[in-house]
Amino acid sequence: MSDTSRTVLRLTGSDRLHFLQGLVSNDVTKLDKGLVYAAMLTPQGKYLADFFLVPDHEAVLLDVDSALAGPLLQRLTMYKLRSDVQIIETDLVVSRGLGTPPEGAFPDPRDPGMGWRGYNGQPGDESLDWTALRVSLGIPQSGIELTPDTFILEAGFERLNGVDFRKGCYVGQEVTARMKHKTELRKGLVRVAVEGHAAVGTEIVSDGKTAGTLYSQAGDQGLAYLRFDRAGAAMQAGAARVTWTTV
Repeated sequence: MSDTSRTVLRLTGSDRLHFLQGLVSNDVTKLDKGLVYAAMLTPQGKYLADFFLVPDHEAVLLDVDSALAGPLLQRLTMYKLRSDVQIIETDLVVSRGLGTPPEGAFPDPRDPGMGWRGYNGQPGDESLDWTALRVSLGIPQSGIELTPDTFILEAGFERLNGVDFRKGCYVGQEVTARMKHKTELRKGLVRVAVEGHAAVGTEIVSDGKTAGTLYSQAGDQGLAYLRFDRAGAAMQAGAARVTWTTV
């Protein structure tokens, strides 16, 4: 089965790698080793979109959440100017599964536990509870944990192999580098234990103060953004009890 929530763009032209290198958070020269997970940011360093870059002979595929594909294509086209780059939306379908990647598929670079991704009709397994899997691994999702207010280091992109600090300049790089080298993160995405249920976006309270926000949940686990200085041993998100387990 396939992941119908994804859209695949194709970038061709002699400038495609140089073009992407100046825009995205990761080093596109890593494409010679497989998938590259990356984000595109605003000049202020905030999240616009996250995606997988996929090696494809004389092209680069870009695997992105379908809700972000239109705005991302528009922004990429805006930056293209006179570069020899052509960008089109394809009808390729994304598949994913666990275990050994089939022929032509690639390991998910965010975490080995997320299995593989395919783009050439490989049979996948959408019967798996992928939300529970990513929650257990602390992996954020476009449109849920990843929003226009997100800074990617707070979302764990360094741990998820989604940012490179040696590649040179890209849009939003200055803010991202400053957060890495000159400040200590005061909040971030963490895994939490959840007793009960609360809607996505419910405020987390500790000792009467706002300590963060609860997002995706699966069983007794969840993902939350927490302010580290306010997170206590026992917190509440609506009627649910929340306990910080790991970052």
